[in-house]
Amino acid sequence: MAEPPTTPNLERHKSVVMLENDDALQIVRTDLANLVATAAKTNSCDIEELRKHLVDFEKLFTQFLAHRKIGNNIIWSRIQPLQTENVHTYQSVVEAPLATTKGDLLDKLVVLKLNGGLGTSMGCVGPKSLISVRNDSTFLDLTVQLIECLNKKHNSDVPLVLMNSFNTHEETQRVRFKYDKRVDLHMFQQSYHPRVLRETLRPFPVNVDLKDGVSWYPPGHGDIYNSLKRSGLLERFLEEGKEFIFISNIDNLGATVDLGILNFLLHPPKDSVPAEFVMEVTNKTRSDVKGGTLINYEGNLHLLEFAQVWPCVCVCVCLLGHIVLLRGTYIHVCVHHNV
Repeated sequence: MAEPPTTPNLERHKSVVMLENDDALQIVRTDLANLVATAAKTNSCDIEELRKHLVDFEKLFTQFLAHRKIGNNIIWSRIQPLQTENVHTYQSVVEAPLATTKGDLLDKLVVLKLNGGLGTSMGCVGPKSLISVRNDSTFLDLTVQLIECLNKKHNSDVPLVLMNSFNTHEETQRVRFKYDKRVDLHMFQQSYHPRVLRETLRPFPVNVDLKDGVSWYPPGHGDIYNSLKRSGLLERFLEEGKEFIFISNIDNLGATVDLGILNFLLHPPKDSVPAEFVMEVTNKTRSDVKGGTLINYEGNLHLLEFAQVWPCVCVCVCLLGHIVLLRGTYIHVCVHHNV
């Protein structure tokens, strides 16, 4: 039997751009089913895992079709200044005395590093986390040192979790032995989704070869919720009594655990609503043109991304002095487990 082609035949990719959403989705579902069938014939991957990834992709694609139909334009008149209850100054957060011991606070925490990126933008090959930064220590070495120091200082056992992508998982696993006895280290691999052809809106790959570097992609940081739950770690941490996860990029060495913020999350002031999601932010500067900015849109807190802004107003938005992500994000694991 002939092997399936390694590159897509564009002639068979009938465009679904002009079709109604239901018809377009049905054709794409057929394409995804063909991917599963091809993978089963060639035994190229775990079929059940592939099905889970493609189910998640289908959900995203369905959302895309819905937004395409109703439009996703920002109505600028509906943007309002951030509400005071949405933003707390750092000083107001950390000035409150700790409600319990530092060890008890840290018992509720997990530190998670986003480790899906490659070092290509820095002129390097392989995972960014394995790039030497100082004295032959890599980003991952220094991250482990920070967690190790935190645990020794407060007699705690905060676990470190790495969310890898298919681009970084294998190489990161090879160096894991260096850290296993130093910190409670966990790793999981985030989802992989098929790229979509712009001209046809149909999946690009015809087989499951994650190493070709073209046909598949890791779907970004927002995938953390599905992938963490699928890994089984979320259930484990909940059973251990963990309540918050501190998330940041692996190359963000300034993203360190702040006990004042953790105390604020676990023991909020009586006059405030318990937080489910918290970002550490700072004022935007002229050099922060690529990052998103927080806005109050129709009464809700939103992140306005650079790609959502018309070119003619980009400069105005960039110079507004809004706030951008500084160090990291805390999410309430109990809430997101239920969601």
